[in-house]
Amino acid sequence: MIRIATLAAAGLAASAAWAEDVTYDVDGVEHTGYFAGAEDPRGLVILVHDWDGLDAYERGRADQLAGMGYDAFALDMYGADTESGTTEQNRAATGELRDDRDKMRALIRSGIAAARAQSQAEDLVVAGYCFGGGVALEMARSDMAGEAAGYATFHGSLGTPEGQGYSGDVPPILVMHGGADTSVTLQDLSALMEELEAAEATYTAEIYSEAPHAFTVEGSDRYQERAATESWEAFSDFLAERLGA
Repeated sequence: MIRIATLAAAGLAASAAWAEDVTYDVDGVEHTGYFAGAEDPRGLVILVHDWDGLDAYERGRADQLAGMGYDAFALDMYGADTESGTTEQNRAATGELRDDRDKMRALIRSGIAAARAQSQAEDLVVAGYCFGGGVALEMARSDMAGEAAGYATFHGSLGTPEGQGYSGDVPPILVMHGGADTSVTLQDLSALMEELEAAEATYTAEIYSEAPHAFTVEGSDRYQERAATESWEAFSDFLAERLGA
């Protein structure tokens, strides 16, 4: 069951025609996403947060995407009953969802329904950061795969759980990965590419030299400006290709 309510944001970002928090119910738990709307949207972009939860970073990217002509919705994978912020809390929150793939998929489905209720755009692309990249790939392996025109991951989790796999007709996948990532290694990327090759799926993998895990996190010691800039450019091109220039 989905219950939609919208709350006006404190102020509208200059890059978005309008922006607002969106609360929705998933199995009795309140979740709060963020929607940024374009004047004449060319498509809808779903953003999935990293293990810190939905914060100012995803909201800023949603505003930026709206300024580029796309409706954007940053969905909430945690909800009001899940604590996040510390390493221990983040590990527990992501671990619960990795261990319960049915719950993860239900949260994806509910978040997309909430986004659809805000946007008139038909085609969508799903993108995620770190943990959120793994969520995007979870959808790509599911019976929801065809609902998107494409999937993208920024330094995302790449492993495939036992019993899952990709079909040959999965929409195109863009993987943006740091060459110096020690959390999700080049071997992990190679394993994913082998899976996608075996499935005859369409994918592109971009590797940024010397970029560590979480290379887009500005202000952290992991941030690499070149990788962050080039990955956003690659993603922008991917959106233009999948949703129309």
